[in-house]
Order: sequence, then C-alpha cells, then structure tokens
Amino acid sequence: MTTDTVVTAPPTRFRAAEQRGARIGRLVRLAGGVKEVDEDLMATIGERFWAVDEVGAAVARAMRAGDDRVRMDQIHRALAEGIDAVPDAPSALRDFFAHVEATPEWVDMDLVNQGAQVFRRFGRNASDVLLQLSLIGGYRFGGPTDLLVATGGLTGDMTRRRLAETQQWTIAVTRHDALRPGGLGWRLTVHVRLMHALVNHRFDHHPDWDRERWGRPINQSDQAATIGLFASVVLLAVRALGVRVTREDSRAVMHLWKYVGWLMGVDDDWLTDSEREQHRLNYHILRAQDDVTEAGALLSQSIVEAQSELSFGRFAAFHRWYAPRRLLSMLTAFIGRSGMRDLGLPARVPWATVLLIPANLWRYQVLGRTAWGRGRIDRWSAAHVEEVTRRYFGADAPDVGRLNA
Repeated sequence: MTTDTVVTAPPTRFRAAEQRGARIGRLVRLAGGVKEVDEDLMATIGERFWAVDEVGAAVARAMRAGDDRVRMDQIHRALAEGIDAVPDAPSALRDFFAHVEATPEWVDMDLVNQGAQVFRRFGRNASDVLLQLSLIGGYRFGGPTDLLVATGGLTGDMTRRRLAETQQWTIAVTRHDALRPGGLGWRLTVHVRLMHALVNHRFDHHPDWDRERWGRPINQSDQAATIGLFASVVLLAVRALGVRVTREDSRAVMHLWKYVGWLMGVDDDWLTDSEREQHRLNYHILRAQDDVTEAGALLSQSIVEAQSELSFGRFAAFHRWYAPRRLLSMLTAFIGRSGMRDLGLPARVPWATVLLIPANLWRYQVLGRTAWGRGRIDRWSAAHVEEVTRRYFGADAPDVGRLNA
C-alpha cells in the first residue's frame, strides 16, 4: 500500500553510485538473467523511495491525535488476543487488523510451511548469510543505515539485543504453522510492521533525517530490498556454501517470504514466488543505491564487537576470541576486500568458508538426499537454533522489542 503523495523527482540518493551498485550486483545480475537495465523499473524504484505502507501509517497517525486515538495497550492486546478482544477498538486499528487478517487467496499455507522447513534445514548456513551478507553486507549503502543510527537501533549497548530480536523473529516465522493468522510468527511480523510505521511517523520530518537525500525513512523500495535479502540472497549464498537447493525448495522459500513481505506491507507487484524475478528486482535496486556512509562502518563494527559479548557456555574464553574472527573471515569471502574497506573492517583469509564448504557438501549433497540424512540435518539445525537463542539472549526471555510511542 503506497502513499498518494505526488513527487516530481526521486531523492538525490537515486542512482548516485550506480556503477558501484552494478559491480556489487554482478552475480545477482547473472542469477536474474538481466541483459539490460529496465528503465521503467528503475523509475518505479525511484518513485517508491517516497512511498510507504499506508495501512500501517494510518495507525501511527491515529496514535497522535483525535477522538478516535489508538493507544499502545490496545495494540498489544490486539496482537496478543485479537482485535475482537479490544473493547471499542479505534477505527484505524480495526481497519489495520481487518487488512492483515484477510490472508490473500494466493497464499498456499502448505507451501509456506514447506518453505519454512527448507529454511530451517539450512541451519547455521542461513544464520551466517543473514548476519554477514544480508545484514552487514547491506550496510554498504546509505539510507537505511543512517536511519538505524538515528534510532539507536544497532549501535552501542542495543546491538546485542537488536540482533537477538532479529534472530528470534527469523526463527519464529520459519516455525511450522507460525504464519497462520494469530500464530507467533504472524504476530511478530505484524508487530514489526507497526514498529516501522511508528518509526516512519517519528522521523519523516525529523531534523535528523535528510528527507531530500534519502526519501521516506522506511520506504517501499528499501522494504522490497530487505525481503530480497531474506529470500533470494539467502538461496544464492547458501548454494555457494555447498547447500543443495532444488527448484521445489526455491519456490517454497520464495513463497514463504512473499507472504512475509505482504504482511510487512510491501507492494503486491514487488512480491514474487520466482527466485529469478527477485534477483532481477534486487539488481535494479542495487543500481538505484547511493554510496556507503559513515553509518555503515559504525553499524558493522558494532556487530563485530558484539560477537565477543554473546553468552557462551563451555570454553567461553575461546569462543569470545573465535566468534568475531570467524565472522570477519566469512564476511571477507562474501563481500571481498573492497567491501571490508567500505565498512572499515579488517579483511581476513576466508578460512572459515574453506572449512565449511566440504562439510556442507557432505551433509547436503550426500546425506541430504536420503530421508535418514534429512532427519539428521533437521536435528542439527534444531540444535543450532537453541544455541543461537542461548548465545544472544543468555538468561533473558526471548522477546521482540516492544513498540514505543
């Protein structure tokens, strides 16, 4: 659902470092079968830097003024118990929940669950890709990074907590049946959508936000890019790490994130079951980006530092030494030495990737072709989820951060 605001030109970030984006996206271009730049698509991306999720925005506006004002306690109760549990629910809140509860006819919940199972089976590989390539790799471009710094979301003492919440959300949406209306993954995704709406409302005209340069704070083009980082980018990267991904697996994972994208408020015409089509969109979005800013280095360095602050059990001293070094090694393999320089990080020999690929080839290409082997992979992946939760949350109860007015 996009804004109706009429804008004559895209923000100045648009295509400001286009050739750099094209170089970074060379593999994405090949995967998407892109032979030439689609100028109509580029124009749409530029326009949608000004577009936001209007369904969520209506709730954010209703929290600020008016007789029919939405309160935080009403949001939390609606998320926990359903909108019918909120006495005299404000119209904006009721309209929002009517929208997200009206699951589109194209959603195949069996396919969503299949995609969740495939994604879970990726195990640590998915966690590595999401942290290193999708998250830190995404910090090579200005805009969303600058917003994260402005909100304090991923710097300083909040880094570990925010990373933990992202991990927990990813785990939640990939549980069986978790995305059925009212399920944990569904509720957390709707929660994040409302959080985005509040951030947009707060920063849209905030003096710390350069609107003319970046466009709207959480806009449609950036949101579409984020879904791509969780979907097709993960599929591309885990294959590079030796994981077997069939066409059926690809379609199921893409369908999972297509539905998540819809729940998050991404425009319908940018949601796809096709990995190839998502790569095509991702490549054009890369070409639309600006260069790296200081925010990218600040966020990246904060995440690397946070790796030594996680909660480890046995051999904790070793793991605090090992974890950031493993991250830097794999990150160098993913984004190269130039990417590491962009983020002010030391490049490392990619020893971690060299060690990981043979193990993945045996696990996924050999064992994974049998029912017994898939069962072993599923148990290994489940153990990894428990370990990730313990490392990031420690003794705290897993919980996605609360919405703040």
